[in-house]
Amino acid sequence: MITKSKKMITAGFLSALTAAYLMGGFAQAKETSIQSSAKEKLEAYIKFTQILNVIEKEYVDETNTTTLIDKALKGLMANLDSHSSFMNTKEYKNLTVQTKGEFGGLGISVGMKDGALTVIAPLEGTPAMRAGVKSGDIILKIDNKATIGMSIDESVKLMRGKPKTDIILTVVRKNTPKPIRIKITRDIIKIQSVYVKKFATDKELLYLYITSFDQKVVAATKKAIKAHPHTKGIVLDLRNNPGGLLDQAVGLVDMFVDHGVIVSQKGRVKTENIEYKATKPHTDTHTPMVVLVNGGSASASEIVSGALQDFNRSIVVGEKTFGKGSVQVVMPIGEKEALKLTVARYYLPSGRTIQAKGVTPDIIVHAGEIPQKEDPLYLKEVNLKKHLEEELEKIDVNSTKKPIDIKVDSDENNTTQSDESNKTIISEKMLYQDAQLKIGVDILKALVITQKGNR
Repeated sequence: MITKSKKMITAGFLSALTAAYLMGGFAQAKETSIQSSAKEKLEAYIKFTQILNVIEKEYVDETNTTTLIDKALKGLMANLDSHSSFMNTKEYKNLTVQTKGEFGGLGISVGMKDGALTVIAPLEGTPAMRAGVKSGDIILKIDNKATIGMSIDESVKLMRGKPKTDIILTVVRKNTPKPIRIKITRDIIKIQSVYVKKFATDKELLYLYITSFDQKVVAATKKAIKAHPHTKGIVLDLRNNPGGLLDQAVGLVDMFVDHGVIVSQKGRVKTENIEYKATKPHTDTHTPMVVLVNGGSASASEIVSGALQDFNRSIVVGEKTFGKGSVQVVMPIGEKEALKLTVARYYLPSGRTIQAKGVTPDIIVHAGEIPQKEDPLYLKEVNLKKHLEEELEKIDVNSTKKPIDIKVDSDENNTTQSDESNKTIISEKMLYQDAQLKIGVDILKALVITQKGNR
């Protein structure tokens, strides 16, 4: 979220009516196909006040103008888009607390998709991921409260709470016949944003998994690449990355692109029209790259994957991304209330928008495993030794001598065992359990080979 200083919005409803009258005395003002004339504005304002008066006098439950206006503003903002909202005194105060203090959460990023509260992604190592929440889950209920008609801000407020307290999410999951109830224990969310790993079978390839774009991403990525100077190819994994800081997304792309506009934002107000450009210093434009994305990749991760794709700097592999590419600002109304308003949209180098469209991978690969079959006629060294040992025991079954203890020194076997217990190594077995990663690595190998041929 971007907070900017804006002019104070006043409750000058009466002055608005007067201004509308003075600007044309009901005369037709210069119109566009969308903008209202002075007469149309005045008529709309009058209709609104008439309806307020009727509700206040005739509605079955007693109410007042202040309450009605607040409700009307909430409905108005919600109907603009899923990210705009009106914050009353309590909600505005909560926003301040959320940006300054610690709070217990689930480690889950949510958004609105087709009008439903949808999980963008559970973050790595958080309560939500441990409990089994998945990208694409539609949240039907938060504890006993239905989410139909609920805003994102309201849902986030309900999911946050004191650490070590429980919450139950009822979700609808694709290809699951009944809703699923998931119990999650809130905790202080501490996220490691960058994970660095190597491949057991390809030591010259580097795997970078970025879970979210916090303020440390660019520095951590530069450190990882510097620590592996002999890297010949990079897998950048942005799956289930819900986004984060724009400057970190731009900075990451800038590491691999030396010219051009990485991303631009455009709005109705000229001051919101900004371009973020690549720079030449310390740029790696040669190392082959593959970027992995899925439906849980949103916002900043869509900017990175889309920009690298547009610049022809990387092959994007996986599934279509979430499609969250808009800019929100917080505009204070007086001292205690505020609007969170969408003021611009992000656009990729090619001019395409991310909002509601997402990034389509160059090569579509769905999540799953790749069956690994061994040649039945091919007996590996480790299996051969084990087989011969068993045969020897059969021969010496009546012997008084102790069984022969054969120590297996196969490099392959030792590597596999140590790799699976090493969190910085991706073993061959793990690779085949992740179809998107396996195919991404195969594509990267091809890019490395192609680059060799051009030297």
